[in-house]
Amino acid sequence: MSRPSGEIETFTMKKKHLSLNLESCALFPTSIRVKICGITNKEDAFLAVDLGAFALGFVFFRRSKRFIAPDGARRIIEDLPSSIVKIGVFVEETPDEVMELKRHCGLDCVQVYDADRWAAAGHAVDGSIIAARRVTSKDDVERARKIPYLPLFDTGVTGSWGGTGACFDWRFLEGFDRPYILAGGIRADNVEDAVRLGPWAIDVASSVESRPGKKDPEKMRALFKRLEARIS
Repeated sequence: MSRPSGEIETFTMKKKHLSLNLESCALFPTSIRVKICGITNKEDAFLAVDLGAFALGFVFFRRSKRFIAPDGARRIIEDLPSSIVKIGVFVEETPDEVMELKRHCGLDCVQVYDADRWAAAGHAVDGSIIAARRVTSKDDVERARKIPYLPLFDTGVTGSWGGTGACFDWRFLEGFDRPYILAGGIRADNVEDAVRLGPWAIDVASSVESRPGKKDPEKMRALFKRLEARIS
């Protein structure tokens, strides 16, 4: 998997004094960055950490099947190791609301779906921003070159904001030379193909669930086992 060196354009994701654009394999056993998203309970959070996830995602979009209330997220986050990156996923909230929830919950960075509007207005959050992009064509990928945030590419499905379990055409990523996070339908039987594309990290949610909002331990273990086998 390709690794960026130096600064990632204007993006920096810092955990205390650790900049995660630097090599951090010692912290994450698989040496491949995996974000487990849609965490709603401590059991799933702790399993993801034990298996080697580098980040956990908490969805604050109320219409999501994986929604977690801020106080619930905060209780989980308070018990997580400091090395784990805690990411809040936001769809409709204003920048001020996002910043308040970031502070309240103890998030390290935020993932937003309206990054173009944020960038145009010069908004910044006291931390890192991940710009989620719903991909249906090559143009959706190319437009991400212009944003000053780390892009996350997910499958574009009408009426959905992630967590569909579907892949987009990964050929759209050919020639995209910025660091990015890859999401959308990544599971044990295709995770090696996903990693070969060279993303900065991969994002997994519905493909390791038994139902929306509840992770399946066996699916989680199968995913990480495949990753461990790849690097052993």
